Amino acid sequence: MLWTRMFFLLVLLAAFPPLATDMYLPAIPILQQQWQQPLSTINLTLVAFFISYCFCLLVYGPLSDRFGRRRPLLAGISLFIVASLLCATSSSVTMLILFRILQAAGAAAAAALSLAITKDLYQDSERVRMLAWMGVLMALAPAVSPFIGSFVLMWWSWRLIFVVQAIIAIVTLVGVFRMRETLKEPVHTSALDTAKIYLHLFRNRRYLIFSLMVSVVVLPHFAFIAGSADIYINRLGLSEQAFSVYFAINAAAFMGGSLLCTRLLPRLGPERLLTLGFATLLVGGIVLWLELSQSPLGVATSMAIVTFSMGLTRPPSNNLVLKQVDQYAGAASSLLIFIFFIFGAFSMWLISLDWSDKVAVIGVLAMISGALTLGLWMKLRGCSC
Repeated sequence: MLWTRMFFLLVLLAAFPPLATDMYLPAIPILQQQWQQPLSTINLTLVAFFISYCFCLLVYGPLSDRFGRRRPLLAGISLFIVASLLCATSSSVTMLILFRILQAAGAAAAAALSLAITKDLYQDSERVRMLAWMGVLMALAPAVSPFIGSFVLMWWSWRLIFVVQAIIAIVTLVGVFRMRETLKEPVHTSALDTAKIYLHLFRNRRYLIFSLMVSVVVLPHFAFIAGSADIYINRLGLSEQAFSVYFAINAAAFMGGSLLCTRLLPRLGPERLLTLGFATLLVGGIVLWLELSQSPLGVATSMAIVTFSMGLTRPPSNNLVLKQVDQYAGAASSLLIFIFFIFGAFSMWLISLDWSDKVAVIGVLAMISGALTLGLWMKLRGCSC
């Protein structure tokens, strides 16, 4: 039942954020030179994407609870396609930022509703297994995307990267068009009712606390995404193609964590697996902060420990949060991912500042994340809150 057409469609939907960001990371130094802008300005194309993405999530969730998953997906992916093509026509960083905001508004439908669809279709234990295997295949997106981007840069312009994103979205749109509606019992809500739904979720202490806790792990991960091109290309002197190879190590670590999660879940259970993952995050932060090796391989290996922990904890932590709600799965999924990516956007902005040592900053973020999540988890585990 696992390897179905629906499973692969869910993987593709959930992979929209990394496909829309990681594919053009190798082009960031080129954009700096072409438009004569500092990294902090060029990285606004990343930060603005995720801020727009986060707020649009809050719209798609309730819409999908009322109108079903299929129609908002069709609308969102169509917007993503148009915005991707507009990004390819950008003649300034301001235009690219604006079109990236539109692109994010479309991408938000895909990622948020893929999680809600798993809630529609699968029961608790099966859903954890499904999310874990989705995490394994999703890791291919950040691994392959920079390769695609660097290959395009080798032969063509950075503009074609956004055309490739539009083509991938068109394939996804066809899959959604052929998909049956998964929501069996729509919830009829007005705009006021939607606001009340989110207020209800904010009053659900266990849902909110666990959402905040599991979202902290994103800080070093997104800081690395935003700072990796500067670290590897500008600081360590790698080519765009070599950068994609070292970035792929990071993605492979995420895949390894997700794959190990599928193996360890039946043996350890989600609670002990989360404890292991949060402890690994703390250890990875310490290793990264110490900077035992400042070579490209040393940076990649240290960061791999941090990313591995994220792959290990993401499936059970997502399921842990969704277990705290009995209805409004679309809104609950949207709010969870909203919190997750707001933390991510903040860390992207933070790493774009003029730090003398971005690797050490990412290490500090990983240590803080690991200490907070591990401490909170040990305190809240089994707590009635």
